[in-house]
Amino acid sequence: MENETVQRTRISDARTLRALAHPARIAILGELHAGGAGTATGFAELTGLSPSATSYHLRALAKAGLVEQAPGRGDGRERLWQAVGGPGLEIATGPDADAETQLAEQELIALLISRDEARARAWLARWHTETPEWYEAANINSASLVITAEELAELNKQVTALLEPFARRVRKDPPAGARRVEIVYRSIPEG
Repeated sequence: MENETVQRTRISDARTLRALAHPARIAILGELHAGGAGTATGFAELTGLSPSATSYHLRALAKAGLVEQAPGRGDGRERLWQAVGGPGLEIATGPDADAETQLAEQELIALLISRDEARARAWLARWHTETPEWYEAANINSASLVITAEELAELNKQVTALLEPFARRVRKDPPAGARRVEIVYRSIPEG
């Protein structure tokens, strides 16, 4: 099947949240979700770390149940890894989580926000060198609304419904010219 639809990976425990709270692990898992499988050597180039360091991070992700060795693949000298579960992450701890889980969630979300900001700054540094097609297609947008919690919940539901078919789709053979695009959506009440 060229394209398949899979569920996002739900994370709700402190151990898994802590396992993810490292820039290299986030980068590796993101690449596995987008590309299917990879090796420690390949991820070394992505992360700027040594193959032994990326191997360590892959084992930590495996211990947390987020990646696994790809069955029947690899050349015997180097393991081929794949993500467990669907693309993307859904952090589902809830307001009643214990203090340890809340702290782990906060650390992971802070890391994700930093990564998202770095990506936006990288785009800003190169946007005038992009093709007109990509320059026009890209979008940075914000809005400040005065709404109730119920209205915000409905807005979030609608935005999620709009993005979900794209976010859950795994393209085995993307069309020519396709690129990975990061969609960052936050709806955060002020004060």
